[in-house]
Amino acid sequence: MPTPFVTTDWLAEHLTDPDLAVVDASWYLPAAGRDAHAEYLAGHIPGAVFFPIDEIADKTTDLPHMLPAPRDFAQAVGAMGITETMTIVVYDEAGLFSAPRVRWTFRAMGAADVRILEGGGPKWRAEGRPIEAGPVSRPVREFKARFVPEMVADFERVSARVRDRAAQIADARPQARFLGQAPEPRAGLKAGHIPGSASLPFTQLVRDGRMKPAEELKAEIAAAGIDSDKPVITTCGSGVTAAVLALALEIAGARDVALYDGSWAEWGGRDDAEVA
Repeated sequence: MPTPFVTTDWLAEHLTDPDLAVVDASWYLPAAGRDAHAEYLAGHIPGAVFFPIDEIADKTTDLPHMLPAPRDFAQAVGAMGITETMTIVVYDEAGLFSAPRVRWTFRAMGAADVRILEGGGPKWRAEGRPIEAGPVSRPVREFKARFVPEMVADFERVSARVRDRAAQIADARPQARFLGQAPEPRAGLKAGHIPGSASLPFTQLVRDGRMKPAEELKAEIAAAGIDSDKPVITTCGSGVTAAVLALALEIAGARDVALYDGSWAEWGGRDDAEVA
């Protein structure tokens, strides 16, 4: 398996490649008090386009940033000048937070080669590399979406796995939220976790804005009681940090990993969902 990451050295060398697309995937929880798009306009990696997680989403649901229909996704990213055959490098300005979600989205829509910039915007900036301001416009291209359903778990699939235990469910939220001891950031949600799920907060997988080495990830995954040789469904608050956990499982060698797109925003808000 090729590494999911590219280095800042590699990106600097390939920045002007015609078949490369660089994507600023920055997104923050409301409590962070940061405006990802305004920060992008103020300065970003040269040539990078901005991916608005909350906008390129299913608008027929009240749930936050759910995957859009493949046709809608293809239209949105084609307008950004991205095709499914390009090398797509995503990054975020937290180091490693929302970029895995956007990588997962592109891969679920059939893009073949999607990488994450190791260390993200903070590492690029710390190395004194070039930054440009303002929006970026690329020629419109055609993105041919091929949806990969096995990468995406919905409420029915997760409910079935709770009953039959045919897949493990791994929760990337902070442990206090998993245990129901801390309130959810979204109003109206129950406290607790999906019955039978394991807790592995995404913060235990990341150090200084970078994914921990594979051996450390394997140890964290095993300590959480997750068997990476068996199917896993990852979940979190709204499907963003679940992608960090899915990425860690991929690096640790897991072959069967899906992401519960609705995550706790859906499960914790439904009357018919059992909560532990």
